[in-house]
Amino acid sequence: MAKFLIVEARFYDHLNDMLVAGARAALEAEGHAVEVITVPGALEIPGAIVLADQSGHFDGYVAIGVVIRGETYHFEIVAGESARGVMALTMDGMAVGNGILTVENEAQALVRADPAQKDKGGEASKAALALLALRNQYS
Repeated sequence: MAKFLIVEARFYDHLNDMLVAGARAALEAEGHAVEVITVPGALEIPGAIVLADQSGHFDGYVAIGVVIRGETYHFEIVAGESARGVMALTMDGMAVGNGILTVENEAQALVRADPAQKDKGGEASKAALALLALRNQYS
């Protein structure tokens, strides 16, 4: 049994609830332990994962958040930099699944967050599980 940390940037409560539910269900279905922490925004997710990883308590991580395009360039910064940060962690050998939604509107987010539809939280957990399996295979 592995221990996973779901790191969520909680901004849209109803969307995050669905993403976390999907992520948790996928991990628990495989018999793994799960903890959840909340950070202020998507940009803080990679940093929180690094801090948690230093504790040595977790085998893998799932990044959860929702970034919806607004009227300013802020969307591009948050979407791009949070994805870059998560990718950098995986390139460093961490088992991290990226479930940060970057969408045009709430309707798109609802379809992707809902475990009964696209279940992007569950998909992010499955990605983290796959990376952990690879890490274990090659270490």
